[in-house]
Amino acid sequence: MSLQPLSPQAARQLIVDGAVLIDIRAADENARERIAQARHVPMEQLAGQALATGAARAVIFHCRSGNRTRMNAQALAASTPGDAYALEGGLDAWKQAGLPVVADATQPLELSRQVQIAAGSMVVLGAVLGATVSPWFHALSGFVGVGLVFAGISGFCGLARVLMAMPWNRKALAR
Repeated sequence: MSLQPLSPQAARQLIVDGAVLIDIRAADENARERIAQARHVPMEQLAGQALATGAARAVIFHCRSGNRTRMNAQALAASTPGDAYALEGGLDAWKQAGLPVVADATQPLELSRQVQIAAGSMVVLGAVLGATVSPWFHALSGFVGVGLVFAGISGFCGLARVLMAMPWNRKALAR
């Protein structure tokens, strides 16, 4: 059993007809931008559990681009008692189709993007300073690279922990 792909327009029609739209993204992603009709149920909460869909016979899952939904298609389909669909292209395709979203620009960027921006900036800074000031600054780029490899292997990202403690993220978590 797997998810049937569904275009944004077809998904919108199914929602009008009573289907449930489920956003499987993380809470920080959902807080910044979402489809108004979607219920937020992060992927981690769906793992191995049956989804309560009420009277709805169809469930449509979505993420930002469709990749997470495709990667978890088997588990998502298994959590649904009725017909299960994947929104092709996710939230990005929904927006490209001109369909409405709720956006809150006061929410911080999602944590994974903050990590990418910070890590990339430190690598560039280390490379530039290493080329212009002292070769010792190349160690900064190496340190960040080692941190990213460690995060990928262990699942623990120290930079993400530091960023979570930043005032803009603490304020968002307190809501």
